[in-house]
Amino acid sequence: MEKIRIGTDEQLYEIKSIRPVSANVMQIVFSGAIPTVWGDITIYTEDGTEATTLTGYKTVYRDEGQTVYLSNDGSVYTAPETPDGPVEPPEPYVPTLEELQAGKRREVAGECERIIYAGINVALADGSVEHYALTIEDQLNLFGKQIQVSAGQAQIEYHADGQPCRYYSAADMQTIIQAAMWHVSYHTTYCNAINMWIAGCQTADEVREIFYGADVPVEYQSDVLKAYLTEITALAGGDSDVADPA
Repeated sequence: MEKIRIGTDEQLYEIKSIRPVSANVMQIVFSGAIPTVWGDITIYTEDGTEATTLTGYKTVYRDEGQTVYLSNDGSVYTAPETPDGPVEPPEPYVPTLEELQAGKRREVAGECERIIYAGINVALADGSVEHYALTIEDQLNLFGKQIQVSAGQAQIEYHADGQPCRYYSAADMQTIIQAAMWHVSYHTTYCNAINMWIAGCQTADEVREIFYGADVPVEYQSDVLKAYLTEITALAGGDSDVADPA
């Protein structure tokens, strides 16, 4: 059974389902306890893997006990009045397959970007390990260092996250560049394969089951992704279920 965590709260809440019912309203059906405060919603799969985080759904749109509707625009449900009193609420909005696919593509693209930008840890020649973020600006700056390496410079200026700028040997700089290129290329390739998987879905349930970090079915794996997965498996000593080491 899936679980969610709200904001920075460490407690996990079991849920039966979570799905959008309109452009700005999310429906969550709880199995047991229900949060008393709301914030960013982090979703975990049955095996405890963090799937994704939904932001902005902080307002209780409607409370039906174990089923709670949250809005991301501050709106709340108000039953319309008629001369005979309140009318029955309309049926919840059911997004089309195309809308679900578009939303899922945005979800995985955001997670791919987050993981790439978070960066990598790199082991240097002296045995130290440093962390390097890989935002777009970092990538442009770092990849530009390849020109200095190719030009034969022995000492190249750069810095790890939160550290002052210092000189790196050409060998260490090349190690950092190669690790960064691998990280960006792998996640870009993996995200592309997930998009192919999303496009191949025939039902809403198939789309909802996809998350960033899931094993892509073989029929949607490109030759490039297969090569990366073979490399990852080899680095992990033959464990075919290994995740991206970066």
